[in-house]
Amino acid sequence: MFYVDLSLVFLGIIVLLASLISLRFGISVAIVEIVFGVIAGNLNLINIQDWMIFLSTFGGIFLTFLAGAETDVILMKNNLRESLSIGLASFFLPFFTVFILTYFFDGWSYMASLLAGAALSETAVAVVYFVLVENNLLTTAAGKRIMAATFITNLATALALSVLFFKPTLYTLLFYIISVLVIVLATKFSHLIFDNERFQNKVIEPEIKYIFMLLLIFMVFAQLGGTQAILPAFILGLSMSRRLVETTQSIEVKKRMKTVAFAFITPIFFIIGGMKLSLYFILANIPLFVVLLATRQLSKMAGIYIFARRYVEADRTYTTLLLSTGLTFGLIACLFGLSAGYLNQMQYSILTGVLIISTVIPTFIAQKWYNPLHSEDLLDVNID
Repeated sequence: MFYVDLSLVFLGIIVLLASLISLRFGISVAIVEIVFGVIAGNLNLINIQDWMIFLSTFGGIFLTFLAGAETDVILMKNNLRESLSIGLASFFLPFFTVFILTYFFDGWSYMASLLAGAALSETAVAVVYFVLVENNLLTTAAGKRIMAATFITNLATALALSVLFFKPTLYTLLFYIISVLVIVLATKFSHLIFDNERFQNKVIEPEIKYIFMLLLIFMVFAQLGGTQAILPAFILGLSMSRRLVETTQSIEVKKRMKTVAFAFITPIFFIIGGMKLSLYFILANIPLFVVLLATRQLSKMAGIYIFARRYVEADRTYTTLLLSTGLTFGLIACLFGLSAGYLNQMQYSILTGVLIISTVIPTFIAQKWYNPLHSEDLLDVNID
């Protein structure tokens, strides 16, 4: 019998339909793509292929790089106490509360509980960045402070995962050495690409291909070392953040990178992320799912709000909601836990479900009712 795989057709429809729904109802397209991914995954509408997994992985790394490139280093230095307070509280409170719940009250293994704490304590850097870009908030004080706090939270998460779970080998050491070399050399010599008049305004986009090359180097050596390329990608973006705003040409290059990312690469990342959620395991363990979700959200939001109320009074609720999201590092941690045998399929599905719900609901509420764009005075905040 003749068989036609319609996965690509459904994928194309979802990507377009998500954009149209986002524009029509004013909801972040990332949320719509995640929801569509959950539906497609549980109805088996799309067969995940190797190229989709690769593009999804690359999409997360590319988004992380862009998020680092949008982080205002000067603002972060000038507001280091605020960023550290919000970012570290955002990590440590959910880490310990989730660990206590899963280990002492639900009987998970010690390593599974540690991994659950680390996975559910991160902030979705890709989602935060995506939402801030969609709402034109990256140039505001609110947006820049949120990105700075996100960096601190995810740095803590990455370090926790590295210390607790990743077993160092010679290949892991090689990955770190290569990452440091790439970041140092890129910081020092990227002007040869970005400031070269022969490369400017060319349809072949050598500047974007240069960034892609660096990120692919991270991916290859991260896989070899049994770790992840998210952290070096973010630091690379951070180190190049000033370079990408120094000239009109650099600003245009960054805009074109966003266009490339948001047109097709990031939709694959969010859709595949949604497809990883198994409704069967969640429905079979609904009490645990609800308690774990509530524990994670309340502890994370409480930690953020305490310091947000002190340091960013005007937009404390928006900051709290957006920083309480979780996806990128969390999904990576869960996948690592499943493949390494620390998590079983039930635990993996519940943690993934919590991550996705914790991204969708707070982001929707933040955009719908607490968006700083709804308050004109926030757009005129001076950044020292």
